[in-house]
Amino acid sequence: MNYYKRYWNESTGDDLTYSWGRSTWFFETDENFNVLRQITVFESGQSLKYSESHPEDEFGGLSDQPLDPEEFEPDKIEKSEFEINWDKTQTNRR
Repeated sequence: MNYYKRYWNESTGDDLTYSWGRSTWFFETDENFNVLRQITVFESGQSLKYSESHPEDEFGGLSDQPLDPEEFEPDKIEKSEFEINWDKTQTNRR
């Protein structure tokens, strides 16, 4: 497994989440860099999480494209950092 954390310095552009502000994204990938679990934490305090058991909802969904390992190499984190954020993020509810 691989774990990454990346900051996006812009809003989503989506009507439902645009006002939530900029965001930090966390990814867990398999050995082929397919995303297995994903968390988005917005500066407003809202957060979203997706996995194979909860792949999408009205706010978005689990990435369907593998991550580029070279592009994401500088964003690598430890599994423990991912798990802490996964555990504190509720499943998305409206």
